[in-house]
Amino acid sequence: MRNAAIKTLAVAALALPLAALAHTGADAGGHHHGLAAGFMHPLTGADHLAAMVAVGLWSALAARRAWPDLLWAPLAFAGMLLVGALMGLAGLQLPAVEPMIAASLLVLGLLVATRVHLPVGVAVSVVGLFAIFHGVAHGHELAGEHDAALTLAGMVGATLLLHTAGIAIGWALRHANAWLPRIAGAGVLALGGALLAQAV
Repeated sequence: MRNAAIKTLAVAALALPLAALAHTGADAGGHHHGLAAGFMHPLTGADHLAAMVAVGLWSALAARRAWPDLLWAPLAFAGMLLVGALMGLAGLQLPAVEPMIAASLLVLGLLVATRVHLPVGVAVSVVGLFAIFHGVAHGHELAGEHDAALTLAGMVGATLLLHTAGIAIGWALRHANAWLPRIAGAGVLALGGALLAQAV
């Protein structure tokens, strides 16, 4: 029973980057706003979906203990995503937003594939930096919308859900065959490379 569950979760983890390829770019979901639309947006955008799941995957795969190691990177990503979105709403411009989003997938894919453990401060800084760029992209999309706060609330909720899904999958894969996390990381890495090629 346990092996069947691990295999099911592994297939889901491997399929996520491939499913995300069907919907590329931060704007591919359109410009519908509100709580429900905000919740759905990260679930349908390739870059955000893969990054958020990868943060959870890596946190679980690299954690030396269950608590609180599993939470630092996901909470940092969600928090800084919100900060970045507020920056975008305020009209703040950052250079190379799309290339940085693509770079985040390259880095997160490598972290998942290698399962490298980083000190908490470094892990939080890495994912937090990338999350700001993801957030700024969302904030720019929402600038001037009267229901931007509701849309952001939905996005943050979906982000936490995707992190949780990644953690659950990564925890199930901790003692599975080593090639499963490597394939999942390679999928995220490949998506990042494709998006970077489009962005530059």
